[in-house]
Amino acid sequence: MSVFVRSLRREARRLASQRWELAMVSWVPALAAALMWWIFSAGLPNRLPIGVLDEDHSALSRQVERFLEASPGLQVAERYADATEMDRALVAGRVHAAVWIPRELSRDLKQGRAGQVVLLHNAQRGTHSSLIQRDVRTAVGTVSAGIELTARAKRGESAPTARAHLDPVRANTVALFNTSSNYEQFLGAALIPALLHIFAMTAGAWTLGRELRDRSLGEWLAPGARTNGSAATGTGWSDAAAALAGKLLLPWASLSVVGLLALLGLTLGRGWHPAGSLLWVAVALVLFLALSVAMGAFLAALTRSLRTALSGTGFITAPAFAFGGVGFPLVAMPAAARTWALALPYTHYARVQIEQLQMGAPLAYSMATPLWMAVAALALLAASAGLIGRAAKAPESWGKR
Repeated sequence: MSVFVRSLRREARRLASQRWELAMVSWVPALAAALMWWIFSAGLPNRLPIGVLDEDHSALSRQVERFLEASPGLQVAERYADATEMDRALVAGRVHAAVWIPRELSRDLKQGRAGQVVLLHNAQRGTHSSLIQRDVRTAVGTVSAGIELTARAKRGESAPTARAHLDPVRANTVALFNTSSNYEQFLGAALIPALLHIFAMTAGAWTLGRELRDRSLGEWLAPGARTNGSAATGTGWSDAAAALAGKLLLPWASLSVVGLLALLGLTLGRGWHPAGSLLWVAVALVLFLALSVAMGAFLAALTRSLRTALSGTGFITAPAFAFGGVGFPLVAMPAAARTWALALPYTHYARVQIEQLQMGAPLAYSMATPLWMAVAALALLAASAGLIGRAAKAPESWGKR
């Protein structure tokens, strides 16, 4: 029996006997991906609760309130009698923002003076704040434009002329990609690979590190050495590489299946047909997970300590999404942070995914990155095999937690 097959069968038996280890590379990642999809399944945030303090009590203020209520992104959840009540609601977090319509708004407009509607919002919640600001500006702007058009019509201007005078210079904004601002396609699709990155690198570190922790490295590499702590002196680099490949194949394959199902579910399963190459994104995802597993195994082989390898895994994978350029632009990061971001594999995978799923970029733009990931994974596996061969000859280094 070849070294690869023997190692593969041994790992399969271990996973079958250790249900929680099997869970961490099967249904737990699948559940995490499903939870992430469920969180963003609405696509667009809507009906965000706001409050209204109407001190004018006029037909105009009621019209403003009706337009706010008609905005799909807003819900007038509370109405206040005074500013103190409004402040308490904002501080308590019952609403994300409050619209204050001051006294004599309608009288100021009738006398030819500019009126003002005040929006009080919590800018600490950036997404809530930006969406509410956009919808409130739209609602108030629509009311304002209607008032101006009515006034110009009374002065004898035709409707087309009045509209031209109302907005003589317009900014025509064109959304090239993700035109509907769908958070499921933008944020959910980026977070699921980041989660799988954590699971994959942890699986690589755990799968190899437990052999060192349990002092079973010699038994794994040389089945004839049945006593724990026996050195596997006859293990060459090729045998160590084959044994390592057999050991890591099952975790990688299982997580790849989870990742591919999540990718297909988020795209074709939700009626989203990306303009770019979905196939190449799938290839990139599988190679990205292979690199993640190889990175975890390399840390375990390098440190000969499961605890240290898992700590290194958390250091690399936990901040990967924050540095990936999805939530915060890379160009706005300090030079040191940008250097660290570019050293993380998730940053490069995220770029491929965005280019193909959302931008529909030519395949040539995204071709090189997955290939480099494959080269890096093979290089790490080769280096790990060499380190394992050296560790096999030093049983006194086994058993580190």
